[in-house]
Formats: sequence, C-alpha cells, structure tokens
Amino acid sequence: MTTPKRFFVLRDDRRTSDRWHLGSPVDERGEKLDPWQFKDGEHLELNCTPLFPLAVPGRALDFTLTAFTIPLVTSRVVSLFERLDLLHEVQFLPARVESQTEPYFILNALRVIRCIDDARCEEVLYWTPEDNRPDKTGEYRDISGLKVDPALIGGAHIFRPWGWRVNLIVSEFVKLAMEREGLTGPKFTEA
Repeated sequence: MTTPKRFFVLRDDRRTSDRWHLGSPVDERGEKLDPWQFKDGEHLELNCTPLFPLAVPGRALDFTLTAFTIPLVTSRVVSLFERLDLLHEVQFLPARVESQTEPYFILNALRVIRCIDDARCEEVLYWTPEDNRPDKTGEYRDISGLKVDPALIGGAHIFRPWGWRVNLIVSEFVKLAMEREGLTGPKFTEA
C-alpha cells in the first residue's frame, strides 16, 4: 500500500514584526489592477508591470502574500521552480515593489483542481437560497480547516482548489524544496 501524497496550504508567515506588508497592485498610471485575475488558473498577458505599494515598510521577503492574497516572489523562488521543473504549472509575471530595485514576480498558479474534501474540513458553509445571492447558491461561502483529497489531485504540485481559490496549495515535494532553500516568508499548513 502506498502512502498518500501530502499537500499544504502555502501561506505568508506573518509572525515576524519587522517584515513588510504590501498593498494591491497598480499599473503605471496608479490605477488598481483586478486582483482576482491572479486566481483563475489561467495564463495571463498583462499590459503593464504591476507595482505593489508598501502598506507597511519592513524586511523584504522571498515569498509574500500581498493584499488580496496575491503571491509575490523573488528570483530565488523562480530559480527554485525552474530547478524543480515546475514551470509548466506556474507563470511568473514581472512586478515591482515600491522603493525596491530587486526584481519581483507574481506567482500565477496555472491550475484549479476540484479536490476539496468537505468531510475532512473543520467547517464548510455553502451559499443558500436564503442568502439572496442566487448567483452563488450551492457554492462555498466559507471553509475552515481546508482539507483536500489527494486522490483527486493527480501529479500536480501547485494549484488553487476549485471553489475556494483564495488558497494556494503545494505538494510536500514543493514544501520541502522551499524549506531546504531557506526562503523567507512561506508558512505551510497541511491540507
């Protein structure tokens, strides 16, 4: 019997007080970009290089979840994904950070997988007709303690779960590689 694969929600470690916090991306004219486009699991063509303002100045990180949980990474993360041969699962979009000269990249996961294991989650709430949101009835309204079913994931190593795309999920393979690399910023919670 084989051991099932393990997966983790990739979060931003907010425990350190000297770290930075980044706001919503804007274009060259200072207009806000649609933050939800980075959660669709699709290849994007941006007409600009997004700029992330410093909401709270502090120590720069290799991995940051900006406003609206947009993953922003350094070239160290890009190099790691290249070495792991995972560039077919992600797109790295060039970005800038206010007052920084180092290049940054939006990590755009290119897959959305229907894999949430409702029975194993701590709590799952759905939109109901009583919520007066017919466009959302039957969809996830809230999930606590997200768990995924590894049998539904196949060979993916980084993706967003269908129905709850605010989370970014990585395989244990990616988690261990990021930890070995000594990247600053990531925190992992088993899904």
